[in-house]
Amino acid sequence: MHFEQSAILTVHNHVITRNPRISVTHDKHRTWFLHINNVQEEDKGRYMCQINTVTAKTQFGFLHVVVPPNIDDSLSSSDVIVREGSNESLTCKATGFPTPNVKWKRDDNTKITINKTLQVPEWEGEKLELQKISRLEMGAYLCIASNGVPPTVSKRIKVSVDFPPMLWIPHQLVGAPVGYSVTLECFTEAYPSSLNYWTKEDGQMIHESRKYRAENVVGSPSYKMHMRLTIGNIQESDFGTYKCVAKNPRGETDGTIRLYTSPQPTTSPRPTTTETPTRLKDVYGNGDLNNSVYGNPSSLTIHLADKGSRYQSNLNEIDKSEQKSSSDSDTKGHIYENIPQLSRGSLTNCFGSLIWSVLIQLTVFRAMR
Repeated sequence: MHFEQSAILTVHNHVITRNPRISVTHDKHRTWFLHINNVQEEDKGRYMCQINTVTAKTQFGFLHVVVPPNIDDSLSSSDVIVREGSNESLTCKATGFPTPNVKWKRDDNTKITINKTLQVPEWEGEKLELQKISRLEMGAYLCIASNGVPPTVSKRIKVSVDFPPMLWIPHQLVGAPVGYSVTLECFTEAYPSSLNYWTKEDGQMIHESRKYRAENVVGSPSYKMHMRLTIGNIQESDFGTYKCVAKNPRGETDGTIRLYTSPQPTTSPRPTTTETPTRLKDVYGNGDLNNSVYGNPSSLTIHLADKGSRYQSNLNEIDKSEQKSSSDSDTKGHIYENIPQLSRGSLTNCFGSLIWSVLIQLTVFRAMR
C-alpha cells in the first residue's frame, strides 16, 4: 500500500488500485515485487508491505522521484521594452525535484550590471533586479535552471531599452576643392531604430542621385548607425551647410556640417586661376585665360578681348621640345612654367634670324645658277 495516501494497491496476486501502471509479481516462494511503470512525481513516498499473520508483520520502503527542471513560462518574464533610466525586474520560475538552482547570464557573455557599483558575470536567484537601466544593458538575458537531473533548461529574455536619438559629428568643418568628391559623416544612436536622412541648409531633403550617395551602416550594438553622404564632382553651388537628421518615436535630433572650398592639394592639378600670366599677355595681348585643370590639365581656353572669338590651344604645341625637357622635373600642376620665355626682344631676334636665313638661301641659289 501507499502509506501517505492510505491506498491499498495489491492483495496477494490481485491489483486493487485502478492505476494501470501498478502490477505485482512473486517468485513462487517467499518474495513479492511491486512494479510501478512510467514513474510520476506523485508516486514518491513511503510504501508498506504487510504480512497478515497472527502478529502482522510490515516492511517499509521509500521511493524518491527526481524530476528534471522545467521553467514555467506563465510565471516567468517574457521579452520586455523599458525606458532608459528606469528599473526593471526579471523573473524566472522553475520547478523540479530536487528544487532547481536558477542563475542568470547575458547571451553575449558580458557582465550583468546590477547597479552603478556592482557588475557580475552571472547572478543567482529567481529574480534579476536591474536598476536605472541604460542602453548598455540592452540585449538578451538567459535564465538557466538545473538540479543535477538532466537536461538543464534555459529561457531567453530580450531586454530592449528605448531612448531618443543621439548623434555626434567627428568633423563639423570639411574642406574640399572644386571638382573633387567628399564624404560627410554622422554617428547616431537610437532605439527603436531611427529614420535617418540628410538635408541642405534650406531644409530640402537630399535624395539618392548621381551626385549624392547616402548610406547607413549598422554598427555594434545594433542601435548604433554610421551615416555617410558622398558628394561627387563638387561645384561652387555645393558649398554650404548640410544637416544629418535622426528621428524615432521617442524624439529627434540633428547636426550640421559646413562644407567649404579648400586649396588644391600640391600633388594634384591647380584650381582655376583668374590671373593672366605676364608672358602670355606679351604674346596674346589682353586675353582672358581660363585654365581648365579638371577636364584637360595641359590645355588653355583663351578668350581674345578684341575679337571676341575663342581658341583652344594645347600647351604641348607651343614648344614641344622645351615642354618635354621641363616635364621631367615639373608636375602637371605647374602648367605655366613650360611656356617659352617670349618677349618683344626675343621676337625681334627670331625675325632677324629668319631674314638672314632667307638671304643666305637666295645667295646660294644664285651661285648655283
